[in-house]
Amino acid sequence: MSAAPVVSVALATYNGGRFVDEQVRSILEQDPPPAEIVVADDGSTDDTVAIVRRVAAEHPGVRLKVLESVGASLGVAGNFARAIAAASGDLVALSDQDDRWHEGRLAALIGRFVSDETLTLVHHDAVLVDGAGAPLGQRLLDWLRASASERSSLVAGNALPVYLRRNLATGATVVFRRELAERALPVGAGWIHDEWLAMIAAAFGGARLDERALIDYRQHGGNQIGVAKPTPAHLVRRMLEPRGDRYEWLAARTEALLEKLQALDAPADALTLVRAKLEFEQSRARYPRRRLARLGPVLAQRKSYRELSSQGGLDILRDLLHGA
Repeated sequence: MSAAPVVSVALATYNGGRFVDEQVRSILEQDPPPAEIVVADDGSTDDTVAIVRRVAAEHPGVRLKVLESVGASLGVAGNFARAIAAASGDLVALSDQDDRWHEGRLAALIGRFVSDETLTLVHHDAVLVDGAGAPLGQRLLDWLRASASERSSLVAGNALPVYLRRNLATGATVVFRRELAERALPVGAGWIHDEWLAMIAAAFGGARLDERALIDYRQHGGNQIGVAKPTPAHLVRRMLEPRGDRYEWLAARTEALLEKLQALDAPADALTLVRAKLEFEQSRARYPRRRLARLGPVLAQRKSYRELSSQGGLDILRDLLHGA
């Protein structure tokens, strides 16, 4: 019988002193605990790092590695990338500074990797809580309006078509094999670390959703990355906001993904899907600025919207209505 995989936690911090004590304790009290916690701090001016050191000292069996600020802010993706690169475990669990892991979370996810050698990345659901840790009455995937078909595809490992529409692999819920990071890093231009890793894993059929809610995902108004409530008013504002360079940005980052997957010799069907996504976003970048002139080009791509855009029919309306 092979040994259980060694787990590293990649924890990115920035002025998280208000919540980081509770989060680190919830990590260290896992059974089994991780072998190490790698903390990448992006220039905190509060006592975040001191709190982490103090709590970690109560658990000397877990190695603590602190990467101090490099000076200029790296941002969320850059800070997580260096924490991931410094992790030495067989598995890497991403961690925000303000959440709370449920008892048994790590054991449950280790079991997934032990039982499935094809699995390279797993993400799961979460309970949304407020700043005081009180449940908000909803789970993360419900909040993100993940459909039954999306969830079914992710559970079954057919994740790439889902991720090409929109990212549902929230970093705080992600655990992956270190080999994935070795292949995927650096993070492609225009991407966040979690969606990039999920996309690379999915292209090779190794990404899965575990539908259990295994952490409390805290929403307190100061999150560096959180989840916005998809209210009707929010959707209307998105439809009417100026287009800017959004389509060019979407095309550029899809091109970066395609180049990376080609370099990794990804399966042909994955490359075909990503090329279709790239062609779709490039065509959107060519839409006329005048609303009436967009009608024909937008409606000609109805099928592509269903398959490749994050909101399907709502994105058709958005692309017809948004300002120049």
